Amino acid sequence: MRHPRRSVRPSVCIVAAVVLWAGAGIVPASAASHPRLTLRETQIEPVSWRALDGWESDGQAEAYAAFRTSCGAILKAGHKARRARPMLDGLYHVCARARAARLDDAKARAFFEANFRPVRVAPLSDSQGFLTGYYESVFEGSRHRTDVFTVPVYRAPPELVAAGRPRGAQFPSSGAKVGRKVGKDIVPFYDRAAIEDGALAGRGLEICWVKSPVDLFFAQIQGSARVRLEDGRILRLNYDAHNGYPYYPVGRDLIERGIIPREEMSMQRIRDWMSANPDEARELRRKNRSFVFFRETGLADHEEPVGAQGVPLTTGRSIAVDKALHVYGTPFWIEAELPLDGENGETPFRRLMVAQDTGSAIVGPARADIYFGAGEEIGRVAGRIKQSGRFVMLLPRTLDPAALARVPLPRSRPAAAKLAADTPHKP
Repeated sequence: MRHPRRSVRPSVCIVAAVVLWAGAGIVPASAASHPRLTLRETQIEPVSWRALDGWESDGQAEAYAAFRTSCGAILKAGHKARRARPMLDGLYHVCARARAARLDDAKARAFFEANFRPVRVAPLSDSQGFLTGYYESVFEGSRHRTDVFTVPVYRAPPELVAAGRPRGAQFPSSGAKVGRKVGKDIVPFYDRAAIEDGALAGRGLEICWVKSPVDLFFAQIQGSARVRLEDGRILRLNYDAHNGYPYYPVGRDLIERGIIPREEMSMQRIRDWMSANPDEARELRRKNRSFVFFRETGLADHEEPVGAQGVPLTTGRSIAVDKALHVYGTPFWIEAELPLDGENGETPFRRLMVAQDTGSAIVGPARADIYFGAGEEIGRVAGRIKQSGRFVMLLPRTLDPAALARVPLPRSRPAAAKLAADTPHKP
């Protein structure tokens, strides 16, 4: 769910030393012997390893394994791509040194310390970032329509196009014009209401059928699903494309109408309300004109879904980030207090994560969606994550440390109040 930025009056100090306005991402500096870090609308503060609360006790062996998974994609990057994004080039050289298939926690920790520098990042408006969670839905379905399974799960229609998308490239999650091509023009595609009313019916686009439109709706929010078929087999689905309409925040709608209190909002509360109020839920879902199409992945039961980087996610170690700002494979140290054990719990979360995915609502330099795994119990945990957190990006040592800002982040101003219980992982 998106929220308006708080107004910010940046000081001369921040403008001069913290914000580097060369555009999104990381770009080279003409006057430096090494590329320099440039993040748009971002506060940057170098910190020491000792300043990372819990760094010595985290299980970095798991993070190292997730990072090496990302390296499989990073090491395929060509010289042109690496030259355009020096962060990618820096990660490329770190990956070239990650030769060991496995390391224990101590050696993994030493690897990260030897190859990276910790740099705290935050948006201009806050001293902290913001965290949500996502998961892989699991529900029942059938390859054929029955009296029980009546809701179709669609694959992408062949006429669905995205402007500027190269042949064979991943369907863009945001930014590109999406629709049907008519002559040389791209016209709007069918919205959710039209599709639910049968605009695509009878064309053989159905992958399977499920019981509930609520199940499908939440699978579209999460971007992947496991469908347990009638013969016991598990059908693995993943995000493939969308119809081009922006996501409508149904959680915010329920808050503004006084149906669910803001402090009680979670994905489970939305699901419970939709199940108890099917007619109203249908109208609310239709306010969200966005519609996601899936593809079959062929993954085995024990395999994790594939993120936007094109590599399998790691439960509790993978995050979705803003791909316009960050490079896939970047490690992030995250510190937060999360309700992992209950709605009002505050479990310390001190963990090294790896950016391997993205989402249309994951926007900003310190914004992450944590992948928690699969299943409805896991979904209840993921659905109540909507907390502030401290973000430290690990910067490859090949990037110029002299370019990093030396101005401390503000400590007195708390993070802006946000709510993202129903933030879509995919469009």
